[in-house]
Parts: sequence; structure tokens; C-alpha cells
Amino acid sequence: MRWVLLISLLSLIEFYAFQAVKTVIKSKSFHWGYLLVSVVLLCYVLFVFYSYDRSIGPTKSTLRAGGMLLVVLVPKLVIIVFLLGEDIIRGVVAAGTYLMNFFAEKKSVDYLPGRRKFVSQIALGIAAIPLIGFLHGIFKGKYNFKVLKYTLYFDDLPDAFHGFRVAQISDIHSGSFDDEKKIAYAVELINEQEMDVLFFTGDIVNTMAKEMDPWISVFKNIKIPAYGKYSILGNHDYGEYVSWETKEAKAANFEAIKNIHDQIDFKLLLNESVFLEKGEDKIAVIGVENWGHNFKQAGDLKKASEKVNADDFKILLSHDPSHWEHEVKKHQEHYHLTLSGHTHGFQFGIEIPGFMKWSPVQYVYKQWAGMYQEYGRYLNVNRGFGFHAFPGRVGIWPEISIIELRKKGETS
Repeated sequence: MRWVLLISLLSLIEFYAFQAVKTVIKSKSFHWGYLLVSVVLLCYVLFVFYSYDRSIGPTKSTLRAGGMLLVVLVPKLVIIVFLLGEDIIRGVVAAGTYLMNFFAEKKSVDYLPGRRKFVSQIALGIAAIPLIGFLHGIFKGKYNFKVLKYTLYFDDLPDAFHGFRVAQISDIHSGSFDDEKKIAYAVELINEQEMDVLFFTGDIVNTMAKEMDPWISVFKNIKIPAYGKYSILGNHDYGEYVSWETKEAKAANFEAIKNIHDQIDFKLLLNESVFLEKGEDKIAVIGVENWGHNFKQAGDLKKASEKVNADDFKILLSHDPSHWEHEVKKHQEHYHLTLSGHTHGFQFGIEIPGFMKWSPVQYVYKQWAGMYQEYGRYLNVNRGFGFHAFPGRVGIWPEISIIELRKKGETS
């Protein structure tokens, strides 16, 4: 029944979209060609999703099918908005004409006006905008890496750490990659940055540890800054989105995922902390396992902070920004800076610095991309290095964050 409803809904969407095409373009051969392409694409997408194997999880085929579905579906939904609006007007006109004819005792039956060509032309023109956007996002946008820089000021930053530069990447999702040169370029871009320490904030794979096998040598090329490379786990690193034959197989995959971090020279923090020391000063780096308001809650902030004093300057690594919203931002221990990821900025949105910042994910996450400040504490939500579910990015680009810590009152 579920599949019948889905196919019926997609067929209705296709019927409406075809009305716009048929109104604007009169060529019969074009009509048949359009229908053939639409049917083939729809059948391919339905076949891929129908044959989805939960013991394997997401694959490049499911990514491709998801991308095709969005490329085809969203523009057609735009068309439907215009055509439904037109149909409402046509229905009102038809009802008015019927009533006038009825009281005038006319026998005309031509009540419903035909579709207006200009409405279909406008609908197709506007629908081309998301179509072009999605295509660009799939072929170009997903590797359009950006370096975003922030400067943060603190009253209690230890003197020796004035000017300390923190680099952050997040959400690698290596199982989605399909272009080694682009990933190698991104690694070079990371290496070009002036940084004292590098943090990775979770989701190194989609599900399986083996997804990272082809990329170990590439990510091992990331230079080791003076104060090291540290990482945490994200929700996808626990292997909980597939079906496992045995608990032992799931546990083995989890151990293999944890071992990846060492292979690419990252120190994985599992509800634990380390101190970065510079001269006689130090700052604490606290790494928790995943803690999400609507996802796995393996993170234990109390345990991770056992060795940290209340007056220590603290950088917290926590994959899901909802952790900051629900537990961290008002915490009595005062975590100065939290670094998260997870949302990817939905890989879709509009960002015009200083003017507009919007994505559908903002209706789920209060903090979803960029730097936030409340109660004298900061949160950076990295937009992610890789991509997942949709094989592209539209308006929300992959990010390398560079955060410079400065002490208030210092001029140099």
C-alpha cells in the first residue's frame, strides 16, 4: 500500500508538470521524449530504493538515486504551485460562468477556460532555477570548499594562547566521495592554513569502516600542527543505521572506525580530555562521544571533564549542536568554545553574508551553521567537509573553519 500511494503521488506530480510542458511546447515528439525520460528516471529511482539493502546501508547508487529524485521532483513541485493556483482561478471562473448561464437559461457547456500559456511559461522559468541549482550542486557545489575565518575574544584566555589558531573540519562521510583529486585539493587547502591545532568533529564514514579504506593515504597527508590533531565520533560512526547479522560484526566495525583516527594521525577523544600547554599556560580540550537531542546519547560531559578544573579555559568537541543548546551553553563549568557539525547546513540553503541566512534545517536545529554566542560562550557549527543523502550542495558549501583566539585588551 505504501508503494501504491508513493507511485500514485509521483504520477499526479508528473501529470501536472506535463500539463505545463504540453501548454508551452506543442511538439508531439517532444512530449513523448519528455514522458519517456521521466518514466525511465522514476523507474530507476523506485528500483534503487525498493532494492535498498539495510545490511549494506547507503551506497553511491542510493546517493545517485536521491540526487535524481530531487533534481526531477523539486522543479515539478514548483510547477504544481503555479498550476494549482491557476486551476483554482479556472474553477472559480467555471462556477461563475455556470451560474450566469443557469440563471440566464443559456445552454452553453463550455464553462472551464483553457490553460493560459504565459502561466505555464512562468512556472517552467522559475522551476529552472532549482533545477540548475541542484545540477550545479551535484557536479560542482559538493566540492566547492570554503575557508571561513573567525576571531573570538575572551577575558580569561591564558596569555600564552593569545593569537592561538584553531582549525576545524567535520562530517567527512568518506563513503560518499567520488573524486580523489577534489579531496586531495581540499587536504592541500587545509595544509595551507596557519593553524596551531586541528580538530575533527565526527562522522568519518556513512556507516562502514571500509568506506575510508581508499582515502586513508589522502587524509594522512593532512599536516600535524604544533599542538596536534584531535577528533571525536559522530552519530554515523556507531553503525546504527544498518542491520547487522550479529552484535559482534557491529562491534568489530565500530572498533575499526575508531582505529581509522589513529591511521590518519588524529587522537580520538572518547569522553576524555587533554591539555594543550604553551609555556606555563594551558587550555583544556574536552571530547565527548555523540550526544544528540534526537540521536544517540553516548556523550558523557561529566566523565569527559573529570580532569578539568572549573577555572580552566575549555574547548569542547561535541558533534551535535543540540548538545550545546540543551546541556552546555548554561553549564556551570563554563565551556568557552564548543565545536560541532552534524547538520551540514542541510546541504541546501541561501547565505548572503550580512543580509540573509536560511536553510530548511533551521526549523529543526536552533544552531545549524556558523558561529553563535550566548551567555558569554561560543558555538561553531561547521557546515561539514563531505556530503550525505543528497550527493551535492546548493548554497551551503563544504567548510574549513579557522578560529583565532584572542585575549580582550591585547593589541598585538
